[in-house]
Amino acid sequence: MTNVLTICEASQEDAAAIAEIYAHYVLESSASFETEPPSATTMAKRIAKVADQGCPWLLVRDDTGEVLGFAYAQRFGPRAGYYYSCETHIFVRHDALGRGIGTMLINALIAACEERGYRQAFALIAGTEPAAVVLHARAGYLPCGTLTGAGWKQGQWVDVFVMQRKLGTGNETLPESHA
Repeated sequence: MTNVLTICEASQEDAAAIAEIYAHYVLESSASFETEPPSATTMAKRIAKVADQGCPWLLVRDDTGEVLGFAYAQRFGPRAGYYYSCETHIFVRHDALGRGIGTMLINALIAACEERGYRQAFALIAGTEPAAVVLHARAGYLPCGTLTGAGWKQGQWVDVFVMQRKLGTGNETLPESHA
């Protein structure tokens, strides 16, 4: 791994690298409540779905082009009233942790969501992932609740922390029309 890192939009060609990074979290942690790692094909469909929603899916690459992490947002809920709210997700390759990649990704993701007109971002974080809570708190997310024992993973009940961050002017001004 090199020290020159860049952020770019994900494409279908990145699906295998993204699936590989994500598989670690599915198999080795409770950061994801999935129990079977999705294939590259499944991940490509997820990338397409996020793009179809008009949401960002970002990558961090080193100067060799290797993918070291990814972040994306998706609509928070399917109903029209949630149009300006999104849920954010960040995963850094497990052997690239501690290099500031998570910070790069979360800051770029926040900016990309604001550019798209989102006003609120939510993160649902497993209670077994304190570094993720700290990352989000440093990026301005505030705690708004705990879903006690919301998931079962790795032989234990896992709490989920709900965190929220205002994007742009948040709910202080009227939104732009999306009709």
